[in-house]
Amino acid sequence: MNSGTSHLIKMAAAWGVAAVLPLLAACNERAASTPVQLERPVQVQRVDFTNENPVREFVGVVRAWHETDLGFRVAGKIIARSINVGDVVHAGDVVARLDPRDLNLQVESAQAELTAATSNLADAAAEEARYANLKTHATVAAADYDHKKAAKDEAQGRLERAQRALDLARNQLDYAELKVDVDGVITATLAEPGQVVNIGQAVARLAHHGEKEALVALPETWLEEARKSDATISLWANPDRNFKAHLRELSPQADPTTRTYAARFTIESPDDTVALGMTATVRLARPTTGRIAKLPLSAILNRGTGPLVYVVDRSGALALRPVTITSFTEDAALVSAGVADGEKVVTLGVQKLEPGTRVRTVDAR
Repeated sequence: MNSGTSHLIKMAAAWGVAAVLPLLAACNERAASTPVQLERPVQVQRVDFTNENPVREFVGVVRAWHETDLGFRVAGKIIARSINVGDVVHAGDVVARLDPRDLNLQVESAQAELTAATSNLADAAAEEARYANLKTHATVAAADYDHKKAAKDEAQGRLERAQRALDLARNQLDYAELKVDVDGVITATLAEPGQVVNIGQAVARLAHHGEKEALVALPETWLEEARKSDATISLWANPDRNFKAHLRELSPQADPTTRTYAARFTIESPDDTVALGMTATVRLARPTTGRIAKLPLSAILNRGTGPLVYVVDRSGALALRPVTITSFTEDAALVSAGVADGEKVVTLGVQKLEPGTRVRTVDAR
């Protein structure tokens, strides 16, 4: 190859490089001007529909439906107490006794008053009979007879008052023995022998035999739910066994200290294993009315047209979906329609998202 040919080859190569360089520069400029589309990471939660029967448990204590404070109907000094806590008593059993000496004196005084009233009535009746006989013969004035008749009527009233006073004194003597009216269990003793008690002052507390119930404290957010829910009760001593129950009483006023409401649930068909004072768990469940999905409150978006959620479709893009919310809890929204089982719903940052955005999902922990 001569020198002229070599020179021509070098010049062609130089021209080729010079032609390619502008093309490469143009490609680089085009690539630099086109932004790279990166997928945005979002936190999601899968939709899981379940039966709409939220359950809540409350701890309480087993109590008797009827509890009575037993007290004397007369005042006096207790000389004996024949029961202790836990004793089973029957109607007519004596719980405690008062010193009867003063009451015996009252009975004796009433008897003496009755004897005097009886004698007075007999004398007044005899006088009235004599004056009635004299009046028929016009021996005495009618006014004198009327005085004797009034004296007899007064004596009759005095006799009746004396009889009532004697009956009252005898009743009070009987009240010196405190007796139970129904069968039950003594749950507390509130007075001791030697103590002076007033009329009606509690000496013991009696839990009647019969229906039993669980006493629990409900927060104000569960008052309406308690009325609508089905209740079951289990005992801490035997958690595998459940008893049906129903709400019998709900306090209309909150406790000033705990700000909770006392609720009494009657235990249906309790047996001997349900003892007073046991720890009971009351489980409240709403009747099943449909299927719901629980979503975090942060997943709900509202732009003035109703609740919405962002759903990630199969292509990885966001779709804005209207949903139906049945109710809200402290930390969740209960959704009944608008999404399907297994769909991925965005749970964070929904206010900053736009429909159609491609995203990369991160499951919520």
